[in-house]
Amino acid sequence: MVALVEGMPGVWLRNNCPCPECRDPRSGQKLFQVTELPAGLVVRGAWEGADGGVEVEWGPDGHRSRYPGGWLRANRPGAGGGTSDHRTEAGKELWRAGDLAGRMPTASWEDYVGAPGERARVLAAVQRLGFALLRGVPRREGQVLAVAETFGFVRETNYGRLFDVRVEPDPNNLAFTSARITPHTDNPYRDPVPTVQLLHCLENAAEGGNSGLVDGFAAAALLRAEDPAAFEVLTRVPVPFVFRDERAELRADRPLIGVDGLGRIREVRFNNRSTGTLRLPADQLDAFYAAYRAFGELLLRPGLQLDFRLGPGDCLVFDNTRLLHARTAFEGSASRHLQGCYADLDAVASTLAVLRRADTLDTLAELFAGPGAAEYLGEEVTVAEHMLQAAALAEAAGAAPHLVAAALLHDVGHFDGAEVTGAELMEGTDNRHSHTGADLLARWFGPEVTEPVRLHVAAKRYLCTVEPGYREQLSAASEFTLQVQGGRMTAREAAAFARLPYARDAVAVRRWDEAAKEPGAEGLDFGHFLPLLTALLGR
Repeated sequence: MVALVEGMPGVWLRNNCPCPECRDPRSGQKLFQVTELPAGLVVRGAWEGADGGVEVEWGPDGHRSRYPGGWLRANRPGAGGGTSDHRTEAGKELWRAGDLAGRMPTASWEDYVGAPGERARVLAAVQRLGFALLRGVPRREGQVLAVAETFGFVRETNYGRLFDVRVEPDPNNLAFTSARITPHTDNPYRDPVPTVQLLHCLENAAEGGNSGLVDGFAAAALLRAEDPAAFEVLTRVPVPFVFRDERAELRADRPLIGVDGLGRIREVRFNNRSTGTLRLPADQLDAFYAAYRAFGELLLRPGLQLDFRLGPGDCLVFDNTRLLHARTAFEGSASRHLQGCYADLDAVASTLAVLRRADTLDTLAELFAGPGAAEYLGEEVTVAEHMLQAAALAEAAGAAPHLVAAALLHDVGHFDGAEVTGAELMEGTDNRHSHTGADLLARWFGPEVTEPVRLHVAAKRYLCTVEPGYREQLSAASEFTLQVQGGRMTAREAAAFARLPYARDAVAVRRWDEAAKEPGAEGLDFGHFLPLLTALLGR
């Protein structure tokens, strides 16, 4: 049996046969039903193909399948860490306001529309962080619709395709007043709820009227850690959300915190203004309202809300199933005018995947060939040699393709154009290269690659806390950067890190990172890993 297919479940492998008898060559859609697969499937034989792939002959029907090697390596069972739903917390970077200091996901409108790579970066931020802010968007009536159409389709509601956020003489929603609006999600009374919201500032001369965002997934995760019983109640009890005016009557009964079948946070609906009357037994009502209050107080906890002011030409794009948005009160007679619309996250994900497919990896190859030849932070290898050695160690260990990619690319955040920014780190300033690198890689790859990169610095701090003797193995340069990057974690920080979805992968990358510093070692070049990286694009 060829090693690439050894141990793979036969029915799974046959169900993924890519041949034109099994899949439409144009659409890639399957031409058979699972019930039509022969009973008693067995592999009669398997041979390596000339292109590095594998050909399989099946019994009992003699069908032949040809699988590309890159596809087999990238999709072998367990290689992706299980079910990968980017809509859940597992596909997100959870944050508090301080985590975004100096790294607010922003872009100019000109760059966003003119450079596909920049558009991919922005949409990846919406998917990963829950929002992005476009600057310099033309201040034209209806321009927000054009922004939505750069990645998807406008979701029309009873408010129309476009709605104005300004003081109205007879408002049907508190948003159309000058009152303070506390953190909430929009349209919880809809099924399905609009998953993306856009707000474009045309004018803001008001005293007050500042904006705020709270990561509802991060808040829900905190509630789960601090009060598991309250979290369980809020994931189980359906809440009636209701909206009524003379033209519409809308209702959706959903929990405040939605989870998937694996218990991962997937949606937050929180809007006190639209909560109807629960009809439950008294003891259940007491439990619900205690949990509801606990979550509401947590959402207002200092340090969670990111505060900023939308200026004319700013357009905020955010995930309405995750982020809660807020507004301070302002003088009603002052001029403050936003225009908004709704869209959907599936369009964000689709456009991002298409952009990633079309974007070549030449930029990364150039980084390895150019600035990668520079000294690596006081070590006796170059940056490129260090990363290539880390990837070779991961490959030799039989690591999944996404982990080999993360090991290969873990230090790209040290690059800034033709320069290596690690000099700042060695001078005592944390350049946050783990976050910078992950943000760059989001242009091409999903969280299974980017998040171990984002966490690999934290993984060193974690290992220094939980593993006796680990710190003594660090090189002098790594010990110095440990201090600059925050030192060893506290026990509480280490426990929180261990609960993160990609913590285990980050620890694996960290170990290869520390071992990849052998001067003069024979190594692989970037081209060796190119097929593996290409297979991971847009996953």
